[in-house]
Amino acid sequence: MTRQNISSGAPWESIVGYSRAVRIGNAITVSGTTATGPDGRSSARADWRAQTVQTIKNIEAALVKAGASLKDVVRTRIYVTNIAEWEKVGRAHGEFFGEIRPATSMVEVSKLIAPEMLVEIEADAVVE
Repeated sequence: MTRQNISSGAPWESIVGYSRAVRIGNAITVSGTTATGPDGRSSARADWRAQTVQTIKNIEAALVKAGASLKDVVRTRIYVTNIAEWEKVGRAHGEFFGEIRPATSMVEVSKLIAPEMLVEIEADAVVE
């Protein structure tokens, strides 16, 4: 099978040695994604909902590059720096995935790669 590596252009990809997403066959795995632009800067500081929305839009962009869409997502993993904010994050996730209903989990982590980052999401998709 052919492997397709998808880059977002974020500066961490070359430093850490990873791809935003990888497609092999009909399976696509999207790396942990945050509410950042191609320059690596975070958007929507201190806004849980806005960071979640931008994060999912960033995931969607990677999926599109891989020939998929959000409707192909079968699993998400959500990492938050304060689980008390779960409902803001969960509702934003539901705005995109309410009809799709992928398997998911949400866990609290002590911190993400930059202090302004509140949410990080991974996604797995299968294209039929």
